Amino acid sequence: MPPVQLLIKPSSGNCNLRCTYCFYYDEMKNRQTPSYGFMSRETLEAMVKKALEYAEGSCDFAFQGGEPTLSGLDFFKNLLELQKKYNTKGLAIHNSIQTNGYGLGEEWAQFFAGNHFLVGVSLDGIRPTHDAYRRTAGGHDSFWEVKKTLDLFKEKKVDFNILTVVNRRTAQRIAKIYAFYEKESWRYLQFIPCLDPLEEAPGGREYSLTPEDYGEFLVTLFDLWYGDLRQGRQPYIRMFENYIGILMGIEPEACDQKGCCSLQFVVEADGSVYPCDFYVMDQYKMGNFRENSMEEMRKKGESLGFVQASLGGKEECRQCPYFFICRGGCRRNREIGQEGRLGENYFCSAYKRFFQAALPRMEEIARRLRRG
Repeated sequence: MPPVQLLIKPSSGNCNLRCTYCFYYDEMKNRQTPSYGFMSRETLEAMVKKALEYAEGSCDFAFQGGEPTLSGLDFFKNLLELQKKYNTKGLAIHNSIQTNGYGLGEEWAQFFAGNHFLVGVSLDGIRPTHDAYRRTAGGHDSFWEVKKTLDLFKEKKVDFNILTVVNRRTAQRIAKIYAFYEKESWRYLQFIPCLDPLEEAPGGREYSLTPEDYGEFLVTLFDLWYGDLRQGRQPYIRMFENYIGILMGIEPEACDQKGCCSLQFVVEADGSVYPCDFYVMDQYKMGNFRENSMEEMRKKGESLGFVQASLGGKEECRQCPYFFICRGGCRRNREIGQEGRLGENYFCSAYKRFFQAALPRMEEIARRLRRG
């Protein structure tokens, strides 16, 4: 059996922020049961037990939301107890969590640091860009609360990275955002393109990321990163590292850069399992940890044709000189045509502009790395 990776939503879509562009809130509106509440201890135990019995080598437990910390610290303490109880094969276990960082105090910081959680904290750049779309349920700003959490994490030596959604505002202000992150010595960064609502033509929202803005963002960010690289002080930016890895024959870790989907085992609070975080909807349900084995759910996922559907695409894409490194991009950004095949990526022109500007330098970096 393979290593197992789970992406778990213990709080379902419950959250203490009301981010304007939240893709998961949009998914919740498109299924019969919008919220599954909070994961029970019984469901948690069934999930941990079956995952550790099925896995070989390693097992990764990644928590997302909504806001996963709303499930409470005791939930995660129970997780560690159950992992210890059922890890009879001596697997390498890795725990991670993605949080909005709002209102997390010293107890959380000590727990994450003491138990080696990798923590991704959502921060949309500088205060004006962050507070534009990431507000509390009461409509209040959240930037300074998140900044306070990051300062605490640094003090307590929590292993964390910054997750920034690339929307219209953050894309247009990336130079200021990059300088701010550099000033704070935040060295591990991920930039995630903003999604428009399902079944809605992209580009129509105030926050929407256009191909023009995304192309400019990618080129500017790479120029800044490459300038720091030449001085030996560049931050880790996952997208760039993965592209350079592709040039060196290394399979990328980011699924949107692999060229096809995979079954990710996304677990909702009631134990239901889905193939992808962007498709946690009724028609894609693979099973439930309280009722099915992991092998049964894997087979169900295969029968859905989810992975196979991502393999097709627009024939013109394969003639593109950048296809070998672009690979079509994320399925959520590729419209499905009348014949049922995936079409061109919405951000195609942005990627072409980026590769035209950056590919020669990425190839240069890959050559240097291959030389040792």
